[in-house]
Amino acid sequence: MAHIIVVGNEKGGAGKSTVSMHIATALARMGFRVGALDLDLRQKSFGRYLENRTKYLTKAALALPSPTYVDLPEVDAAELQPGENVYDRRLAAGIAALESGSDFIIIDCPGSHTRLSQVAHSLADTLVTPLNDSFVDFDLLARVDTDGRKIIGPSVYSEMVWSARQLRAQAGLKPIDWVVLRNRLGAQAMVNKQKMESALANLAKRIGFRVAPGFSERVIFRELFPRGLTLLDLKDIGVKQLNISNVAARQELRDLLKALNLPGVEVNF
Repeated sequence: MAHIIVVGNEKGGAGKSTVSMHIATALARMGFRVGALDLDLRQKSFGRYLENRTKYLTKAALALPSPTYVDLPEVDAAELQPGENVYDRRLAAGIAALESGSDFIIIDCPGSHTRLSQVAHSLADTLVTPLNDSFVDFDLLARVDTDGRKIIGPSVYSEMVWSARQLRAQAGLKPIDWVVLRNRLGAQAMVNKQKMESALANLAKRIGFRVAPGFSERVIFRELFPRGLTLLDLKDIGVKQLNISNVAARQELRDLLKALNLPGVEVNF
């Protein structure tokens, strides 16, 4: 069976699609068969990223390793069993379309609470949650007191993950490996940054996730999207010398892949 990686966070702007694309493409470049689903049926940032990649590679006559993307299949309501949810059936059909030909399936969730996202979380072998380095984003995981030091209790997203874990336990499936990424980090060692680090380390012990490094805020990520490219594709499109920022970004991607500790994956780029 394919190992399912769900990239989820109920807040927009945390970098989910960028993280999804770079994990998916890195795995493809390492020789794994990678399937991809985008559950944001309205915006489809991950789906558009992959669509841009297909168009650019075709135009440039390049054959670079890429994930296999499918749109979530439509389902005829007449085919549903009594009480069956149409989104459950669509998600199951999407995974079925990819599973036999995939070692990994990457599922990018919308930045809101939806039925699709909720069900996808219960299917996750690995859950990746990108989080901006801000207590506004942290509030999705837990509520803190006014000085940002004491954790009062879990918040809405953590409660959803807990429910997903319960469903997996009831089904006899292995526990979700939950990894929270500190994403879009600034370079300065500010007091807020230190408070976030302490709060995440505290919360990780209480509700059971691992903290991993994500991506710093870099212009390169915005520049790559229209062509559907990733940091690992730059030399293939003729960039002979990477600048310091791009080299640092590649190292961040290496560190992220190592931290995920995916089965059978030895990071070799």
